[in-house]
Amino acid sequence: MKLEDKMLNALNEQINKEIFSAYLYYSMAAYFDSMNLEGFANWMKVQAKEELTHAQKLYDYIYDKGGIVELDSIEKPKKEWESPLEAFKDAYEHELSVTQSIDELVDLAKELNDHATQNFLQWFVNEQVEEEANTKKIVDTLQMIGESKTALFMYNGQLGSRQ
Repeated sequence: MKLEDKMLNALNEQINKEIFSAYLYYSMAAYFDSMNLEGFANWMKVQAKEELTHAQKLYDYIYDKGGIVELDSIEKPKKEWESPLEAFKDAYEHELSVTQSIDELVDLAKELNDHATQNFLQWFVNEQVEEEANTKKIVDTLQMIGESKTALFMYNGQLGSRQ
């Protein structure tokens, strides 16, 4: 069964949001690289690649369902933050907005009785639980670290191990 136009348009919009997420995380990586916080930058680069994988999943699904992908322009992301904590707070808030967007897609699929898309989107629902938890944990840790440069340096090393 082919995707209804309303669902197709919403999935195409989600591709844009996922690519923007990657763009935002690459911008955060550049911010961290400019501060010589390579571990933080690495974490963001890995995150950016994950977001591109999410966009690819949506892209492939649209074609599997006989639709056509239509890409839109990508908004320019923020490029400076007051601190690593502020950057990760923004990342967490961004993940919350992505979760809301995924939830809206699920609601639309339910409204349209599109069972295949509902099933497909469950992967994203589960993924967002992980995305929120990961960024929130880093926010919480950075709040605990406070102004300690030594602790920030140590945490930088830990985040650098993410693959």
